[in-house]
Amino acid sequence: MSPPTESTTTWRVLEAPHPPSLDSPDAWAYQGIAQVEAEVTTEIHGYDDLADEARDILAGMDSQQYTTKQRFVAVRADAPETPRPQDVLGHLALALPTSSNTHLGELSVQVRPAARRQGLGTALWETGEKILVDAGRTVLFTDTQHGAEPPPGPGALEARTGAGRVPADDPGPRFVARKGYALEQVERHSILALPVDPTLLDGLRTRAVQAAGPDYRTHVWEDDVPQAWRAQVGTLFTRMSTDAPLGDIDFREDPWDAQRVGVWVDELLGKGHGLLMTVAEHVPSGTLAAFSVLAYPEDRPAFAFQEDTLVLREHRSHRLGMLVKVANLDELALRRPATARIHTWNAEENDHMLSINIDLGFAPAGGYAGWQKRVGA
Repeated sequence: MSPPTESTTTWRVLEAPHPPSLDSPDAWAYQGIAQVEAEVTTEIHGYDDLADEARDILAGMDSQQYTTKQRFVAVRADAPETPRPQDVLGHLALALPTSSNTHLGELSVQVRPAARRQGLGTALWETGEKILVDAGRTVLFTDTQHGAEPPPGPGALEARTGAGRVPADDPGPRFVARKGYALEQVERHSILALPVDPTLLDGLRTRAVQAAGPDYRTHVWEDDVPQAWRAQVGTLFTRMSTDAPLGDIDFREDPWDAQRVGVWVDELLGKGHGLLMTVAEHVPSGTLAAFSVLAYPEDRPAFAFQEDTLVLREHRSHRLGMLVKVANLDELALRRPATARIHTWNAEENDHMLSINIDLGFAPAGGYAGWQKRVGA
């Protein structure tokens, strides 16, 4: 089905210009996308912690070394030649991995709540799917966010992993299911209120240090990864792509090296984000066995994001996951004491990592759903 013609709509689809800075007249699209993100995430969660800001979008689009990215916007048909941020009614984000997983294409569409049911979400979606299919991508991936996980029953749609559900009647699931996407996996969104009870944290730290013993020691890095360790951190990130639960999502090994780790750090800092990374070194071999990452917008001290955490299979059963997470929390309390909450996501079938978070005090706060459609051999 073709999208409605411009003459029958109150909007038109444009490729978003990529400005040299947010001070450029061409920054209207990224600023408008940020407004849409804030409206949509606030509608879902009641806050905009999870929305990308314009600077996040600019820095992400600047970084194209390992993924080709494109942005499109739907703007009011009567917008001036150079639209304003408020003229952006919806947006499409595309990602085409180029260093690995070249069979995969990712797309995401968001529409301002007041602009829905006009066909612009479908027009953006069909624009994105055509680009991905024309580029030879045979597996398409998208996601939906949810403010709560429903109980089992007719109003819930269960992931194919058998763990985790989303509301079947939410706009996102209804839309992507109609487009032929299957719900492959649900990640639990959890929030940790800070500060953590010191007595609880002391006990968890003590047990983790005892279980790790003298064979493991931690290193904490702020806003950088030392050059001497970047290759090993690349190995950890590569293993993150193979060792973390993915259900049947067709995401294959994604190799990282020292250079890519540096690009990742530069992109985070370019977004105005800070970074805390704790790693556990296996002392006898001098190799890294585990890591955990915290990231946060420097000018929004109220919250942070608990991002990837991994313990290599060959080093499990030493409570290293708890060890690196507690060390990161200790450092965050020292360096950023105003932080009031931490957001994190874990596959619902990842019982071990979820149990660590529950022990720390993370509480369920909704879900992130991964959807997939195969379009070719």
